[in-house]
Amino acid sequence: MLVAAATLLSCTSTKENSLAYFKDLETSPNGTLANPQGIYPIRIQPDDELVIVVTSAVPEATAAYNLPMDNPATRGNLRQTTQPRTQTYIVDDQGYIMMPVLGRIYVNGKTLGEISKEITAMVAKDVHDPYVRVDIVNFSVDVMGEVKNPQRVYSGHEHFTILDALSQCGDLTEYGKRDHVYVIRTEEGKRAYHRLDLTNSEVFNSPYFYLKQNDVVYVEPNQIRIDNSKYNQNNAFKLSVISTVVSSVSVIASLIIALTR
Repeated sequence: MLVAAATLLSCTSTKENSLAYFKDLETSPNGTLANPQGIYPIRIQPDDELVIVVTSAVPEATAAYNLPMDNPATRGNLRQTTQPRTQTYIVDDQGYIMMPVLGRIYVNGKTLGEISKEITAMVAKDVHDPYVRVDIVNFSVDVMGEVKNPQRVYSGHEHFTILDALSQCGDLTEYGKRDHVYVIRTEEGKRAYHRLDLTNSEVFNSPYFYLKQNDVVYVEPNQIRIDNSKYNQNNAFKLSVISTVVSSVSVIASLIIALTR
């Protein structure tokens, strides 16, 4: 009994420690974290969906840059949103969008700020002091593995971190390995992956800490989950074999009884 109790306490202590984030901060109740090496802005890709709103001090001056959905010149390229006179632009396979008045604009690989600056300069040729806002509305990442609610997560803002994604999924389960969280990302046509260690505060400096559209976040299961899965599979197999044997014996017994009679 003493050995069993000691083993249980040991397992409980190990389990509690394995659930902690940023364990390197435990030595001090206060402090500061290292500044990130820089926020990594998302860059636009084909099939991204953008909201572009052009305004100025005189609304009539920029009305032509915000044509409604039913305009023949923009039909097929725009999707009307729930916001009045706000359109979404779908980036085509070549990386272009088609804007009213301005025509085709190449946006592939550019940040939202760069696109806004470029469109502002184009509109400023005809409109005094224009303001252009560009947002991405289809930003989403897939979160899989040992989280409480695996799902596709959508974000309404550009700077979306791995902690934001995990929080929206209800956090990791007790079986998730905090030091084995993978981010899978398409870069230059190839799938790249990087393992993040959420038990170390240095994760804030990782270029994968800020997620990009279409990233996949995968939380690896710990050994307890793996062992439990194997145990359940073995038990299910044994139960299936026993059930088959019992059924076979029952059938044979019934035949013997029938023949004896």
